[in-house]
Amino acid sequence: MSKIVDFQCTYVNSVGINKDAVKGLDLEFPQAYKTWQGMAQLALALKDYDKTEFCELPFCHTVEGEALGGHVNYGDENAGPRGEDYICITAEELLDLPEIDYSKGRIAEVLKACQALQDKGEQVVLYISGPYTILNILMEPRHIFKIFRKKPEQMKLIFDKLQREMLRYVEAAQQAGVTMFSYGDSTGGLNILGPEMSAKTVELFTYPFFKRVETILGNESLLLLCPKTAFALLGTEKAVWQDIDLGAPINYFSACQKVVGKTKFVGQMCVKNREFVLQNGIIKTLELL
Repeated sequence: MSKIVDFQCTYVNSVGINKDAVKGLDLEFPQAYKTWQGMAQLALALKDYDKTEFCELPFCHTVEGEALGGHVNYGDENAGPRGEDYICITAEELLDLPEIDYSKGRIAEVLKACQALQDKGEQVVLYISGPYTILNILMEPRHIFKIFRKKPEQMKLIFDKLQREMLRYVEAAQQAGVTMFSYGDSTGGLNILGPEMSAKTVELFTYPFFKRVETILGNESLLLLCPKTAFALLGTEKAVWQDIDLGAPINYFSACQKVVGKTKFVGQMCVKNREFVLQNGIIKTLELL
């Protein structure tokens, strides 16, 4: 019997912007987190500072939760946007939240920034938050876990609602030119949920969500999973690794670019690990079962 193995992440709590990266730029915080112009300028500055091959958006994990009605403290360059207070207590309140309007608010600005960067020839990686990260903006975790334990049928309805919204987000992003996505759920790891709830989350949310994502991703699109999510799928026997030999040592993101069109999912390393090199030239892709 397989079991979920945790991935020890060193990037989950990285917040804020390195001041050296934005030195000399005409950026004001937190305004730079709110407009597409500021986001695009900031993404380019961070790309240059980190010497990476891609621009990453957004700069926090609060965009989807805010778009559903959550309250956000936008912070500053030292501490980026974060949840301010909770707006829901019951499952019914969560289920009654209106659909996201992708034409307005900060989520619309994120999509405009993606489009502007793509139009400049930049490679954009758009971060998509998982369900617990989104819910953490809307509801105190103890209420979420109580619903999961005592009203699993309502938890499934909540998961279904979030799936629909996240699929719409992927589709809207593809219309904005995005072909590379990353996915993580920093508050939904094995170390927080425990084995039983983690396995049930894969069954109710993670696996069906990615099966649906697989059908809407374009042939030239790729989703980079957080290894915590990849290991959860593997540990519940919902996916298997498939090796692609690229023939020579290569850094992880360059390897990801080379397998676009050959797979839909990768997930052996965090995309934030800029220095990670596949010494044997083999990248592991994820195949859903």
